[in-house]
Amino acid sequence: MGYILTSVDSRTLLFDIALLFAMLLLPLIGMIIAKSTFTKYSKINSSRGLTAEQAARQILDNNGLFDVRVEHVSGSFEDCYLPNERVVCLSDSTYGKTSISAIGAAAHECGHACQFDEGYAPTVLGGKLAPAMNFCSRTWYIVFIIGCVLTFFPYVMYAGVAMFSVVLIYQLVTLPLEFDASRRALRTLRSDSILEENEIKPAKKVLTAAAITYVASLAASALQLIRLLLRARR
Repeated sequence: MGYILTSVDSRTLLFDIALLFAMLLLPLIGMIIAKSTFTKYSKINSSRGLTAEQAARQILDNNGLFDVRVEHVSGSFEDCYLPNERVVCLSDSTYGKTSISAIGAAAHECGHACQFDEGYAPTVLGGKLAPAMNFCSRTWYIVFIIGCVLTFFPYVMYAGVAMFSVVLIYQLVTLPLEFDASRRALRTLRSDSILEENEIKPAKKVLTAAAITYVASLAASALQLIRLLLRARR
């Protein structure tokens, strides 16, 4: 019987290690793919010669978002849209660049600006979940560790698992935002003639590679949830 228990424990440990390895590896692979694709097409300048911020300004103005500012922020791959400040932030890897990668990234963030302006449903839902997600993301592991210590009160551990589930749900809800922002970006890059037709396909590759990072992050969180549930059951 002792041998069987040891064998079961060994298999459980190996499975946990495999989950941990996959959880760490998936985001890394996604990031490598995204950065390598961005770097590849950052060496190809657009035919029209617009900089990323000029393209962003054109997209925003064409959608009536005259009050949304375009600003430069330090760092690389830190592009984002800040809805409360109504600012499209373009980082060093994007701002001032005329490459297909930079223009694609800028258009993607403008897509987010359009989503917020239209009240796009996943944006509204994500906004409602954000406060709970922010709280849970900062505290779930503390609650889980307390549950591991207080073995006589295991429900504390499950409370930590439930809090992490909120983070996963938020990622799941906001994932469509990224795909939709990329769809909007490609559509406006073509319709507004910001990129030539032969440049749309490379831009799509850049945006698809970036989307992989969000999918990989969601998958890693799902694996983490499985690990937490297995530990709670033990």
